[in-house]
Amino acid sequence: MKFENSAVYNMDNAFRGMRNPLESHSLCDSYDEPEGYILGEKDLTLAVKLVRAGTEHRKFLRQIFVSVDITAPLYWWKEFDTYKVGTVANSTSTMHRLTSAPITWSNFEFDDMPNIKKLSEEDPYKLAVLRIWTETIKDLEKLRQLYVQTGDKFYWKELIRLLPSSWLQTRTVTMNYENLISMYNQRKNHKLTEWHQYCDWIETLPYTQTLFGIG
Repeated sequence: MKFENSAVYNMDNAFRGMRNPLESHSLCDSYDEPEGYILGEKDLTLAVKLVRAGTEHRKFLRQIFVSVDITAPLYWWKEFDTYKVGTVANSTSTMHRLTSAPITWSNFEFDDMPNIKKLSEEDPYKLAVLRIWTETIKDLEKLRQLYVQTGDKFYWKELIRLLPSSWLQTRTVTMNYENLISMYNQRKNHKLTEWHQYCDWIETLPYTQTLFGIG
């Protein structure tokens, strides 16, 4: 799983608007620097207070926008797709690009798999898993080659049908800090390790650890 081209936008406007309800703009102590937006102590204190007060008070989080390229397996994207409000994603096309290059181990998610070749020497059941994966990838590549050679859509359709859900897909995703705090709180203890990686990525974004009460 990879996170690339992360960018955070509109923090200055979001934190200025945060002070609109009480018109306390004279207390604003944040400022822009070449390396990014710097939150002053007074603004950060108010922001944390509003976040802890609940969703109706932390509307400014919805105005802090995030863009990132995420490469993840289809089984993780299926869970991510339950988050519809405030998120937009533009993905690489599996159907259009699946046959354009050889299918290899690198096309699938194995980040949290132990060294299966070593384990298979000690456990015959793990050896069976290794054999299944080896044959699956070989068979998928054979279907791809048959489609390229013949142009027969039968092979293409079967390739789509048989494609494992661990196939890696890249999507450019836009969302906001309100989306992120909800996802973090809901998924930080999830049994899928990909959600742990996603939460680790959230922690790298500006001020999320302080605003979200992480740590």
